Amino acid sequence: MNNLVDLNPDHPGFADPLYRARRDAIARLARDWDGGAIPIATYTEDEHRVWREVWAKLGPLHEHRVARELLELQREFPIDRERIPQLAEISARLQPRTGFRMVPVEGLVPPRRFFSLLRDRVFNATQYVRHPSRPLYTPEPDVIHELVGHAATLAHPRLAAINHKFGEAAATGDRRLLARLERVYWFTLEFGVCEEDGAPKAYGAGLLSSLGELERATKPGGTPGLELRPWALAVIAERDYDTSNYQPELFVAPSFAQMLDDLDAWLDAELAELAEPT
Repeated sequence: MNNLVDLNPDHPGFADPLYRARRDAIARLARDWDGGAIPIATYTEDEHRVWREVWAKLGPLHEHRVARELLELQREFPIDRERIPQLAEISARLQPRTGFRMVPVEGLVPPRRFFSLLRDRVFNATQYVRHPSRPLYTPEPDVIHELVGHAATLAHPRLAAINHKFGEAAATGDRRLLARLERVYWFTLEFGVCEEDGAPKAYGAGLLSSLGELERATKPGGTPGLELRPWALAVIAERDYDTSNYQPELFVAPSFAQMLDDLDAWLDAELAELAEPT
């Protein structure tokens, strides 16, 4: 039997036929979506249990390891911690706040497509849930990553505007610029850390939604195998990254506010260069 979704042999659900069938069913919702009402993924009690288990571990850690501005945002834009919210519900709350919509996608999409949709304030989001045997780990973005990580940042007006600027730059940039945008996005909006009260605090979606990455990135005294590097967007734009392992290096902004200002300025410069006649 051919599966709609390909899983690597080291994926926790690779040898689980029930999980693979479930992944295919949820992917089919996205594949068949016609652009109208966002399809409802009817989650099982086991999937809701995974959601609760993740929040039970992440919630207390967020209080001490996440940037203050995002903690305040979580209170302004709360997400149910008992049951998995529907993408349609979160999207309907986001749109009047920052203009962004979250729409379903089968799985990972090519970078240019992902970024170009940001220009239209559209964020591709998966709806499936990670394998229950590894509730605190996923080798790819799942609904927990999308909602715990990205929904919170897309509800922040300036972070939403920065996502939009990434999309504007990617829509018309060449392959070299696209690679630079990917790297900067990865080390900021996915795995960004800023200094706050003399300690590293997380603001990137990949850190907000991953217990292991969040613990490593913000551990007092540092973590063996992880180097926290000085903030330098010019360096970040040329730094390659690995999606398959824990991050060996992260870049720490001097503050959340400076991160916003510097990212804005960097993207404005890239957009200005694109606008110059050749």
